[in-house]
Amino acid sequence: MAADGESGKDKKKDLPAATICRTVRQYSRMPVPAENMRKLQEVAEDYRRVKNYVYARYGGIGSLSKIYPGYTVQNEMTRSGLRDSMGMPSVYFYLAVFDALGDIKSQWTRTRAKLLELVGKHEGFSREEKHYLCFLLKVSNAFEAVLNRKPVTLPGDIRKRYEELAAQTDAERLDRYLCRQVRKYHGKQHTEQAAGFSLAERAYRYGDHGIYISVKEKRKRVFIPLTDNNRYRRQIYLRLYPERDRVEIHVPVDVTVREHEDYINHTGISMGYHVMLTTDRGNCYGEELGRYQTEYADWIREQTRKYNENRTDNPGRRKYSDQKRRYKERMHSYINHELNRFLETEKPGTVYMVKLPGSRGGGVSRRINHCISLWQRGYIRSRLVQKCREQSVELVEVPGKGVAVECSVCGGAGSRKEGIFICSACGYREAEKKNTARNVLKRGQEGRIVRGSIPPGGTVECRAVRS
Repeated sequence: MAADGESGKDKKKDLPAATICRTVRQYSRMPVPAENMRKLQEVAEDYRRVKNYVYARYGGIGSLSKIYPGYTVQNEMTRSGLRDSMGMPSVYFYLAVFDALGDIKSQWTRTRAKLLELVGKHEGFSREEKHYLCFLLKVSNAFEAVLNRKPVTLPGDIRKRYEELAAQTDAERLDRYLCRQVRKYHGKQHTEQAAGFSLAERAYRYGDHGIYISVKEKRKRVFIPLTDNNRYRRQIYLRLYPERDRVEIHVPVDVTVREHEDYINHTGISMGYHVMLTTDRGNCYGEELGRYQTEYADWIREQTRKYNENRTDNPGRRKYSDQKRRYKERMHSYINHELNRFLETEKPGTVYMVKLPGSRGGGVSRRINHCISLWQRGYIRSRLVQKCREQSVELVEVPGKGVAVECSVCGGAGSRKEGIFICSACGYREAEKKNTARNVLKRGQEGRIVRGSIPPGGTVECRAVRS
């Protein structure tokens, strides 16, 4: 216990610093020999087969009780004899098992979230019926029992709550509804790609300006020279690119979240295709993004046309893939640079942004539609979320309905013409994006926010510098 005279500041210093997970990438320095790549692909193929076996065996409703925490699955997989029949090293076998279990858990989380959304929007259900269904979806034992047509057995007070809800509704009819929706929206996973595999610490060793990786041959390791000399001791992921004779290593590392005493401003932002971000003060960031994205979209469309014209005698897609990767890397580098400049310049304590809608079809131009479909807004949002977490900046989403046609001065309706917003009520004129950003700020400060729209955790990707 702290002494009576200990200050709050001293207590804060004793607390562990907050951290966030950042994914660092390492690159092979030279082409990987064909024989070494073949050995790595053998491991990746076995890794894929084990994951598919777990998906098929434990991805259904009958295995819900086994996947948490997963040791039952581990023991059953050991007794199955699959590892011995494949001749797969145990260090890879069990990583594949738990990797697949993680995917299954995520799938069930998405299924439950979808069903909660459907129940909330269902106009035919009464309030009591919605409460009953939400109870089943949030209580794992009850959810599992209903799906497997078993009696619901719960401990203590939670059982009393279940009985109260069931007595107020036609529980059997609602149980059948839940089973139908699970059959409709939840499917077993399967992967055809052997793109890579995870490695525990005992499966690799750094040395000689590279990394030694265990393969299926006993007491044999493949050596891969790397572009940097960084060494890590944790579980990593090896991504294979056999078409380019290279590999990437993805390493999760914990970095300390930075605190800034001068980051105190409240900033509203508007996201656009041509200008990445516009603030409520009229400052613009990423003004060249539209050019980058249009060049990328035009190149994709031209390459698609050439490929379709020469499909019967096409030499391959390797050059296409390399050039596409370079276009995206250049765009992503520019986006990250401008987001860093935004945070350093605006010094926000809180950033307000519109919750982005899903993609929409239609339009007057196929070229414009294609450009919009390649808009990097999802990448921009994810990078902004992670950079705000790194810098202890709060990021809040507000509803976007009508935000672009509302006057930020009087709240009246207006029109937009050639990038200018004009209010029909008070005559206010302002740049369209600035007016939108001011409305976003106003909605955020008024408390009109989207609850739970930005998750509290996540990872950040950081690329190691190539030599």
